[in-house]
Amino acid sequence: MKETSAGDHKQLLLIDDDPNLILLVKDYLEFRGYEVITAENGREALEILEKETPDMIICDVMMPEMDGYSLVEHVRKDNRTSWIPVLFLSAKGQSQDRVKGLNTGADVYMVKPFEPEELVAQVESSLKQASRLIQHQSKGVDSGPKIQVPFDVELTPTELRVVHFVARGMANREIADELNVSQRTIESHVSNMLGKTGLHNRTELARWALENSMA
Repeated sequence: MKETSAGDHKQLLLIDDDPNLILLVKDYLEFRGYEVITAENGREALEILEKETPDMIICDVMMPEMDGYSLVEHVRKDNRTSWIPVLFLSAKGQSQDRVKGLNTGADVYMVKPFEPEELVAQVESSLKQASRLIQHQSKGVDSGPKIQVPFDVELTPTELRVVHFVARGMANREIADELNVSQRTIESHVSNMLGKTGLHNRTELARWALENSMA
């Protein structure tokens, strides 16, 4: 029998302007062991985030006052909340809608109507992934063999800024927006750093940056 204790001590922030959906999803998640706090729009959610740091945010996209896109941009810019997994719920299911949601900073994009069991599965998967990342960062150099790079590697000031964002888990598009340059420019910087260090991918680059306190 599947254990229902996965949600113990995990707090979720649920944001939607539909009171019926709030009630349904809140009841279902609480039944699975999660603590759920709710907000009707992005602005109300930001007020809650000033006082609370939930383990995950489940957010509608189209809302009055402040929509989901604007909320996620605020969440990702704040170091205190930038790590929190975000799941978008939306009635818009076209490919371009999903792409926009994920590029904005959401980790998961689900289309309404959805099966409650699928929502729970996505929540549990996102929380496990976040937990693994936090454990990895907290262990630092003890999380396995240290990444080896040539001792004389020197990064330019811009590359140092880029690798800082890579280590925070930001995508090239997000880094480009942050630095106000093109995505191709960021891709070029990442490629140059991989060449200098001899590393194989962004994951190794991020780990190297964390091990050497670049992020």
